[in-house]
This record gives sequence, C-alpha cells and structure tokens, in this order.
Amino acid sequence: MKKYGRTFHLPISPGATSDDKVMSSLDGLAVDDLVVTEKMDGENTTIHAAGTHARSPDSRYHPSRDWLKAFAAGISPQLAEGERIIGENPHARHSVAYDALPSYFLGFAWIIDDRVQAWDPTLARFEELGIHPVPTLCRGPYRASLFEDLARDLDLDRQEGFVARWADAFPESSMPERMGKYVRAGHVQSDIHWMKSELVPNGIDRS
Repeated sequence: MKKYGRTFHLPISPGATSDDKVMSSLDGLAVDDLVVTEKMDGENTTIHAAGTHARSPDSRYHPSRDWLKAFAAGISPQLAEGERIIGENPHARHSVAYDALPSYFLGFAWIIDDRVQAWDPTLARFEELGIHPVPTLCRGPYRASLFEDLARDLDLDRQEGFVARWADAFPESSMPERMGKYVRAGHVQSDIHWMKSELVPNGIDRS
C-alpha cells in the first residue's frame, strides 16, 4: 500500500492543529501557473491497479466505502503498475453537507512512479477513466494576496477550503513545497468521528 503524502497547511490556514504540518515558506508556490482547487470534505482515497485503499490507517469496515470499492473495480484494470489516482470519497457526511455532488469519488491527483503529473494531462486521464475532478477555483500566476482573497470568497457553510498546487508535474517528495492547503477554522464540529457514527450520505446530483 502506497500512502499518499501529506499536504501541508498554508501559513494563513486557520484550520491547522498542533498535529498538522505548516509550510514554512510560499517560495515553492510562487510560480506562473498555479492551480487552486476546492478541498472537499471526505476521505482521502487511492485507486491503483490492485484495488483501492484509504489514506487513514483505520481499515475497519465502513459502509461509505462500499460504493467506492465497486467504482474502483471498474477503474483498476485500466491502470498500469505504478499508476495511482488520488481523490476524495465524500459519500459519508463529515462536517460539510453536500446536496448535489457529481460523484462519490472526486479526483485531484494522478501519480506515476512517485511523480505527480501535470494538471492538464491529469484532467485528460480522469476523462478517459470516467472520473470527476474536484472543482477548480482558479488558475494563473501566484500573487501576494491570492490566498487571502480566495479565503475571503469561501462559503464557509458549504466549503471546507482549497488546495493550491503547481500546474506542472513534480516529484511526490516535493509536495511540502509544491502544494499547500487552506482549511476553515473549526472544521471538525462533532466530538464523534464520522466512522463511528451512523452513515449519513451526502446528496448526488441526479439531474
């Protein structure tokens, strides 16, 4: 099982806890082509040639993973060794309630042999595999107030935060410098972990 790397918090992220890692500098994100996507409130999940697994070390059964396992069964045979699709499984409601998701798996990274692929080829690969990507909030050059402006525009009742990353490819080992996340304050609003609660499914857009 290849565990997906950790995404460090941006320095302005109010949702960082004492257990989280925070970027010490934004120098690695000061590039001409930056992609910012919505951070979905779900379970980080990897699909690979041999199946699927969650990032969490907690491997206990949970009904929210049933749909994902069936979905991955149609994707895995199309993947080569060393190829991984990383995404979010928002089937179970955690802290943010979604009422019109396009899918219970939303992809945000395509990795081949420990290299995070560029964003445009990633979207093309998702389309080939029938995977919906996470929403893109903006794309363009880095500027000094970019993250503050994006944070101000968030609907904190409906959005957990955002993730900024290079549009170009980069080694997975460079994630702490090439990616950063902003998470809203007070994100976890329940004392009971979602895996220990009754499954409350988020809504799917069936239009």
